[in-house]
Order: sequence, then structure tokens, then C-alpha cells
Amino acid sequence: MAAAGPAPGPRFVADRTHQLWITPHGVLKAAWRNKTSAQTRIEGGSTVTALKFREPGRFDAIVIVGADGLVQRVESRAPDPVLGEVDVLTRYSNYRDVGAGVKFPGRIEQIMAGSLVLDVQVGVVEPNAAVDIVVPDAVRAATERVTTDRLADGVWHVGGGSHNSVAIEMKDHLVLVEAPLGDIRTQPVIDAVKALAPGKPIRYVINSHPHFDHAGGLRTAVADGATVVAQASAVPYFERAFATPNGIAPDRLAASGRRASFMAVGDRAQLSDGTRTIDIHRITGSVHNASFLMVHLPAEKILIEADAYTPLAPNTPPPAVANANNVNLIANIERLKLSVERIAPLHGRVVPLAELYSTARMTPR
Repeated sequence: MAAAGPAPGPRFVADRTHQLWITPHGVLKAAWRNKTSAQTRIEGGSTVTALKFREPGRFDAIVIVGADGLVQRVESRAPDPVLGEVDVLTRYSNYRDVGAGVKFPGRIEQIMAGSLVLDVQVGVVEPNAAVDIVVPDAVRAATERVTTDRLADGVWHVGGGSHNSVAIEMKDHLVLVEAPLGDIRTQPVIDAVKALAPGKPIRYVINSHPHFDHAGGLRTAVADGATVVAQASAVPYFERAFATPNGIAPDRLAASGRRASFMAVGDRAQLSDGTRTIDIHRITGSVHNASFLMVHLPAEKILIEADAYTPLAPNTPPPAVANANNVNLIANIERLKLSVERIAPLHGRVVPLAELYSTARMTPR
């Protein structure tokens, strides 16, 4: 759900499907319908049964079932657009009878990639509840839409979805700022950008920061031959992640057979072909991410950034309390003495710099 109502979220589909299938009842149904091997063993002095199977294209799982027939835990491995594949451990405990002969756990814990991501105490369970789920038209009929708006000669704001990119044309290649969400978004973006400058490959893709929604399409760009430009502290993380192949539901990187190459940015880096200059700066002191980059086109006086500032809808009054990310972005612009006339955000519409100051209730120095 978005502010304006139902909105498609294709990047969530794989995770939501995985979460549904690994519920205690779902995972037993999945084991029943797939080629499952079973092994009895002793754990903590008790006899358990380990069921091992693959839900094709979705996940691999080992299900530990106690002597009482209740699922104790699920050790699963699922596809991920950034990590390739991710290990998930889900524990179920404190089972109780919730009526109609149904037992359900009172506690659910989940560890993903070594970090605790879920610890739920279950309050109320209603078995056999009436369900009438209708997929909203806006979601059922959704397609990946890509728009390209010219900002300057050889510079385009690539939108049409929840996450934007920016394409920059150089002498013999293209630079793409941001590859978001995953194959489903970034591949159409790549196709649209290449059509803007036929014959020119995308040589570099600049990542604003490693949050999954903004890094989900980097594997797609690598499959297309692009070098990933990222803040130096994020590069080792990406190197480890991209070395993990996705064999459960092979993505474009797995199909391409390519290996990722990186350009690490400390506090500043520059790309230039002698006619156009692209300055890449680290956003320091951010409360959003420590590996935060923004891109400045000095000749065009355009700043490209993600999440540090998302423009408000037109004619919306500024918030009573300024957003800390907005204030921090202004501090970085002023610290670096950047000449900026317009901001091309990676969420929302292109706006003059004055809107950022107005939203933050600040006055340009």
C-alpha cells in the first residue's frame, strides 16, 4: 500500500512468496509436493526428522520436524537481487491449540544472512477464517514503465517508476547513475538508455549507496558489462555478494558468466572524456548511510542524489521540523562549494535547488 492506494511492488514478490511457503503449514505442503528426502537424527537428546527439498525457482529448504509432528525450524536458502542467494533460519516455538484442531507457534524468530530480522510473539490466531483476496487492478495490470526526460545535451532523467536513474552520454560510452530494484527494473532501464545513444555501451554504473532497493540492479548492469562505481567502504561487501551465484533462480548475472569489476570512490572521484566531466562526491555525516555518494555535473550544474532529498509534491508546505537528511545534503553542497541549479533526484521529480532549501526551511548562504 502506498499513500495513494495499492501500488505494485515486484521487488518484494520473491521474499513474500518465500515467507509464505516457509510457514509451518506451508513448508510441509511444499515438502509434500516436491521430491523430498527424509532423514531421522538426534538433536538435544530428542529424535527429529529432517526433510530436504527444493521449491523450484523459489528456495531450498531443510525442515526440522519434532517427534510430535510440529515444525521446529526451517533452514532455507533463497534468491536475492543483491546477495545472489541468502541463508535464512526460521524458528517456531511455543505451539498451542488455537481451535479446530489447529496448532500454531506462539513465537517466530528469523535470522537472515546472520542477522536477526524478526522476533514475533503471536497473540491471536483464527483458524479457517474467511478470506476473499482480490488483487487490485493497479497491481494486476502493472508493467515496468520507463520514461526518459532530457535534462541537458546528453543527460537524461530516467523515471516512470518508484526509483529513477540518470543516463549521461560520453564520447564513446554511457554512464548510468543508479541501477535499482533488480533485473525487473534495471534491464528495461538499460534497454531504454542504450536506445538514446545507439552503439554506445554502458561502461560505468554509479551506485548511490548499498541499500537493497538502490543496489538491486547492479548485478544486471554487471551482466551488461558495466563497471560498478561505489563508495570504497561498500566495495568489499559488493565483491563478496556478487561472487555468490544464483543457482536457484538464475538472474542475468548468473546467465552472463561475467565477473564484477569495481571502481572504489573515497571522498571524491571523477570521470571525464575530455569534453564532459562527472564529479562523484561522498556525502559525509549522513544519518542515512555511511557509504553515500552523490553525482555532480559541473558544466550542467545538476546534482544527482538518492534519499538525501526527495522533493515534496508541488505546493506542499515544508514540514514543521526539517528532515535531517535534507539538512545534511545542504551542508555537503555548501562544504564542497558545488554550483547547483537543479537537483535530479533518484526518487521524485527534478526541481530547482531552491526547493531543497525551502523544504529544509533554510536560506542559501
